[in-house]
Amino acid sequence: MGKLDGKVAIVSGSGRGIGREIALKLAADGASVVVNDIDDAPAKETVAAIRTAGGQAVAVVGSVTEDGFAETFVRAAVENFGGLDIIVNNAGYTWDTVIQKMTDEQWDAILDVHLKAPFRILRAAQPVISAAAKKDAAAGEPVPCRKVVNISSIAGLGGNAGQANYAAAKAGVTGLTKALAKEWGRYNVTVNTVAFGMIRTRLTEASANGDGTIDVAGQEIKVGVNPELLSTMERMIPLGRTGTAEEAAGAVYLLCIPESDYVSAQTLVCGGGFII
Repeated sequence: MGKLDGKVAIVSGSGRGIGREIALKLAADGASVVVNDIDDAPAKETVAAIRTAGGQAVAVVGSVTEDGFAETFVRAAVENFGGLDIIVNNAGYTWDTVIQKMTDEQWDAILDVHLKAPFRILRAAQPVISAAAKKDAAAGEPVPCRKVVNISSIAGLGGNAGQANYAAAKAGVTGLTKALAKEWGRYNVTVNTVAFGMIRTRLTEASANGDGTIDVAGQEIKVGVNPELLSTMERMIPLGRTGTAEEAAGAVYLLCIPESDYVSAQTLVCGGGFII
């Protein structure tokens, strides 16, 4: 028996990296998972991995910023698995530069993916969450604790040079979390944030030449960290190293299991002891 048996989760950006590990961990503990990625292949690979391990999963491919995506994402949980219990807003990327060089496109893109998309997903989920809570209450049954985990970053807590857009978006996630915790408490929903420190993913791999890129809807975005800077940053972390995607997923998992049913409106920093 898993702690999440019978639960249904949606995890945005779960085809790769941290999101993939979150989806795998929730599924391994019994949850049925709706996987999402902007690209078809990674989403299907995560679904296949979950099914091979004996779990249940389906994929919803597409950008979280697209009009109508949120409704499709939520509907997939209800139509395939009969409900919605866990929402993890994880999808995102960085598009860095100093403020005087930052374009409106850069600003809008990062605010859209990190803040507007979670807002839309949560808005789309509200009727499902509300109806389920009211149905349980009317039947005289205990209303199960449902979970929202929004993903932030230490950049949203203390800022980071070259990331005005990202830091602003992630700071906004904290406000969204605290507001929704107050709105959804009546449905017995906990709403929390996990703020990641330096986690090793394709976005933070060492890139000596600065030539690492990812493709986001046809836009080539530079990624990667200068090896010397990465080494300096690791020395500032009390544990002396960057975190793994599996460890990042573990922090999210803590806020999805029953042991955290009375924890809400909080920000858990997963950063190896790094203090801003």
